[in-house]
Amino acid sequence: MSVELVEVVRSGFRECVHRGSLIVLDPAGEVVVSLGEVHTPIYPRSSNKPLQAVALLRAGFVPRDSAELAIATASHEGETEHVEAVQRLLDGAGFTETDLACPADVPGNERARAEVLASGGERRPVYMNCSGKHAAMLAACAANGWDTAGYTDAGHPLQQLVTETVLELADDVEDTDLGVDGCGLPIVPMPLFNLARAYSRLVTAQPGTPERAVADAVREHPFLISGSGKDDLELMGAVDGLLCKAGADGIHAGALPNGTAFAFKIDDGHERARLPLTAALLQRLATSELGHTATFDVERLAGLASQPVLGGGVRVGTVRAVPGVF
Repeated sequence: MSVELVEVVRSGFRECVHRGSLIVLDPAGEVVVSLGEVHTPIYPRSSNKPLQAVALLRAGFVPRDSAELAIATASHEGETEHVEAVQRLLDGAGFTETDLACPADVPGNERARAEVLASGGERRPVYMNCSGKHAAMLAACAANGWDTAGYTDAGHPLQQLVTETVLELADDVEDTDLGVDGCGLPIVPMPLFNLARAYSRLVTAQPGTPERAVADAVREHPFLISGSGKDDLELMGAVDGLLCKAGADGIHAGALPNGTAFAFKIDDGHERARLPLTAALLQRLATSELGHTATFDVERLAGLASQPVLGGGVRVGTVRAVPGVF
């Protein structure tokens, strides 16, 4: 059963709470914190992207630099740098935007969206937040001579390899029912416990391995994998060496350099609960032995752990982790 993880306090009154499940593992994979249903499979959504990127490298995707690998893991905001990175990846692999099977969209970033609409622009696949992953999948198909038609189908050779790799990294070998993610690709379900273990494996993998290459690329390019003001950019900027990746519907997973890892799911899927909860968790890790391999900006984390509730344009409350929840 899920537990209260985040509360919204307005003008001194507890307005509402966000329930969910959360797990923290130490570098040896032992449970440090376990709250709620951490062994019940969920769809990690975009938190699976770093794991999918490992599969693409194994399949023969050869990014020209770490930025191309980073955009392959991105839930980007459609800002100029994001669009240019996706286009560069497509160009290098011999594809065009018309080859992308992800839905057309407008940029997620408010300013970028306004600029597109003001100039008469329309929805485009390249603006969709998963377009980098789709571009990298096309490149992996080309490397193997696989037909790109139907590359999003669960039975396609690429998607079969992706599923096998994700389950291997998560150490979850049970039969699983694939879902369909927002971008049209198969999504592999797994418990939060296994999701955290997978992230631990990424950061502790040996240099030169696909796992470590993905972890390093994400940490090197936090803006590319997220965007202006987004949770992952803010958090990786506050903790040197942190790997983290948000997923839709209130999911987050991450790991410190020593393999200490976490994963959680907010039951109601509200995005506002993610940032203060992760920041509060990292504050706790900063004061424990588990955080000794990372450098924490404690002041910055404190600000992120208390998100404002506005009324009449002024702060009248806060969104924060439930005191004493972990």
